[in-house]
Amino acid sequence: MIGDGPPEVLPHEAYLAALASLDRVGPATLRALLTLGDPAAVWERVRAGRLPAALVATFPPASAAVVGTWPGLARGIDAAVLWKRCVRLGVGAVSLGSPGYPVALVDDPDPPVLLFHLGDPDVLVAPRVAIVGTRRATGYGLRQARALGAELAQAGVCVVSGLALGIDAAAHRGAIEAAGAPPAAVVGGGLESPGPVRNARLARDIARTGVILSEAPPGVTALPWRFPVRNRILAGLAQVVVVVESAPVGGSMLTVQEAQTRDRPVLAVPGPVDSLVSQGTNLLLGEGAGVCAGTQDVLCLLSLAGLVGPVGPAGPAAMVDPRPQPVGPAARVLDELGWRPSTIEQLALRTGMGLRGLSAAIGRLEQDGWAVRRGGFVERVARAEVREGKATVAYRRR
Repeated sequence: MIGDGPPEVLPHEAYLAALASLDRVGPATLRALLTLGDPAAVWERVRAGRLPAALVATFPPASAAVVGTWPGLARGIDAAVLWKRCVRLGVGAVSLGSPGYPVALVDDPDPPVLLFHLGDPDVLVAPRVAIVGTRRATGYGLRQARALGAELAQAGVCVVSGLALGIDAAAHRGAIEAAGAPPAAVVGGGLESPGPVRNARLARDIARTGVILSEAPPGVTALPWRFPVRNRILAGLAQVVVVVESAPVGGSMLTVQEAQTRDRPVLAVPGPVDSLVSQGTNLLLGEGAGVCAGTQDVLCLLSLAGLVGPVGPAGPAAMVDPRPQPVGPAARVLDELGWRPSTIEQLALRTGMGLRGLSAAIGRLEQDGWAVRRGGFVERVARAEVREGKATVAYRRR
């Protein structure tokens, strides 16, 4: 048609987002689908209803049961519109193997194929402790979680939790109030309204100072099956998991199981023997979990003992970014780039820069380790993680 421009070029994360929007498409199903080829080609096969029966047989039973509904659902999803929605909401998206992928999850045994985020994922370079527990917390549990969150943040530790009511929210509030290392949250649904409504202000504070992560694209509801799947990311990010109050079964115990699979230390806060919400933590202690009687017990496992106090994210417990800070046009381009793959043309429109100046700025960002060009797109590189004096980054070609 006269006046029509060329079709919009989309990064493969846009098609991954479309696939992840389908009913019962979790990480295992998404990985299985990608054995058919690149995400754009797989998306077209799903829309046409042309999935091999042999592949469907490898899906988890809940996914295999609804495969017949996918073509109809897919025809109602426009990958370009979904991608623009992410941009409008300020939601970034990174895929496994991309330069912006969180370093902490690169070697995970069950890494997310695609992660959405609000805020700055570079905060995950700090030491990380997950604080988890029941939604039906007692005053005792809420006080313990809030104090742990505050003191760990003051020591430069990123407090990771699930943004649920109860223990999760108390730990995050403590970290926010301490104004130390920024916190991180992992939620089960889309990031246009992360977490329960009662935690909406807390979610905004976390996104403003730290980061909120999810495998679910915007618009996807946090159905019950997504929370156990989410818990493996909590365990994968954490270097230590602390359980404050918990029943013998439930989400906290699933996070403990995922932590044990990854050889992460697990600590439990002792509780009254007649408290129903301390049955799980006391059971963990009886099974050999470490005792968390205060923040120093956690910091000892991180080799940060003695750092409780007003240290903050710039203190000795924080990881150092060795890259030169961008200035001038390079800083402007990096700010507009954000954490979504962008073409040169898209960056030119957003920055208002000419192609010559834009190319020079991107070249500077590449030279200093802030960005790479990949498959026709410019992508931001995750912050370096310092380990024993050596800096590593998340980007690996796979």
